[in-house]
Amino acid sequence: MKLVVGIGLRGGTSYEELTALVRDGLHDVTGDVHVVATRTGREQEPALKRLAQDLNAELRTFETSELATQSPPTPSEKVQHHIGTPSVAEAAVLAAGARLIRTKQQSPNATVAIGHLPTPEHDEPAREHTTPAPAYDESTGERITPAPAYDGSAREAVHRVIAERRDVRRGFLDLPVDDLLLTRVLEAAHRAPSVGLSQPWDFLVIRDRDLRRKVHDLATAQRDTFAASLPDDRRAAFDGLKIEAILDAPVNLAVTCDPGRGGRHVLGRHADPRTTWFSAAIAIQNLWLAARAEGLGVGWVSFFTPEEVAGVLGLPAHIELVGYLCVGHVAEFATAPELVRTGWAKRRPLTWAVHHETWGNRDVSIVNEALEAGEPGVTRQAGQAGEPARAGEPGEGATSGQTVHVIIGGDASSLRHPEDLAVDLGPTKPPANFGVLWRHARTAPEATEFGIELARDLALQGIGHLHVRIADRTDHAEAFAQGIATGASASGLRHSSA
Repeated sequence: MKLVVGIGLRGGTSYEELTALVRDGLHDVTGDVHVVATRTGREQEPALKRLAQDLNAELRTFETSELATQSPPTPSEKVQHHIGTPSVAEAAVLAAGARLIRTKQQSPNATVAIGHLPTPEHDEPAREHTTPAPAYDESTGERITPAPAYDGSAREAVHRVIAERRDVRRGFLDLPVDDLLLTRVLEAAHRAPSVGLSQPWDFLVIRDRDLRRKVHDLATAQRDTFAASLPDDRRAAFDGLKIEAILDAPVNLAVTCDPGRGGRHVLGRHADPRTTWFSAAIAIQNLWLAARAEGLGVGWVSFFTPEEVAGVLGLPAHIELVGYLCVGHVAEFATAPELVRTGWAKRRPLTWAVHHETWGNRDVSIVNEALEAGEPGVTRQAGQAGEPARAGEPGEGATSGQTVHVIIGGDASSLRHPEDLAVDLGPTKPPANFGVLWRHARTAPEATEFGIELARDLALQGIGHLHVRIADRTDHAEAFAQGIATGASASGLRHSSA
């Protein structure tokens, strides 16, 4: 995919600030940057020139008058007032003929937006829709006509609201939520699909501050419990995170589920009863997207047990809580999730998540991808002096955060410290425990892949160093350990072994 990076920046912006912002904007986006686009007059900025050179990309500029003719999704009145166009970064992407795939992200002195250019294999205009090749009914010879897609602006609106939905915990305003507005949002939730059309959800609207305070107290207690379970460095990072806005948001919503709604013979539920709870979760997603489109922030609070909240709210015994939401008008919607902006976690690339026909058959082999990103990590034997050996210096996006002690072939009895993570390779699923990962590999190569996946996923969670110990030495355990070493090297993590 050919990418365009649109940039707006103040004069004198540092190269370090600009590259950090661009790196965050390109995270989990596949493709090569071909164009760096900005407004005329900024092409001599040292940071911008150096960035374009480093990316081996064309530096393309557009007059302010041309940028002003574009239709960016997040225009700014402030930018319009100062330079005569409501957008620079997003407008530059559109002016370059690209389709916007990531709206603007901001740092103190710059904004960045990302788009992709049409390719020869996919050269329709940026906002047009690809229709399937003609197909014909074999028995009648009649042409099969698929249902039409929405027009370009409607499609863009759908994808925009999905991309810009945020789990909001900060910035709620002391403004009431109009009843008609809330009803529109609840109507969207109520239109969600459900197993057997059982519609198992209900919505308890809570505005009473005393009742909200009781729920808030439950969340505070659970926050303290979770913080106490964390290693010291992870706890310090957690202290800066806000986990709820129960008292800040004027409206709280308890979304519940009735597992027995519809009686005994609900279509599609008999083989997998979980579909009832899945249905209620889909209703929450509908609500969330509709709220974003209406300018309402929504934050999902999960720092309490459902039973605790059910008791405070006086729910009937057969009704189960699925989600507790904080809803209200907000000052702004962040350009990226808070956990990404604070470095707590990063998004997982789509290419890691898509398998074709059989599990593990991805577009790019995770083993080859990891080997291309870095040589397998150098391990340090127990008892050696000095710092743990590095699997190469951490690259861009690498973290220097928490150490995790991975015990391969361990179980719950192996967990002695908050940093410990046991990996059970046995064929029998162990009792649920967040400290124990069950990874039963059918072959040694699959064990290697599982090890790579574990290292990469831990890197996304802000882990900086993996120390590996094999408790039960088998061929699969050795392969899993090698996978961790390879994945750690590819992710810029420090890696050592005992």
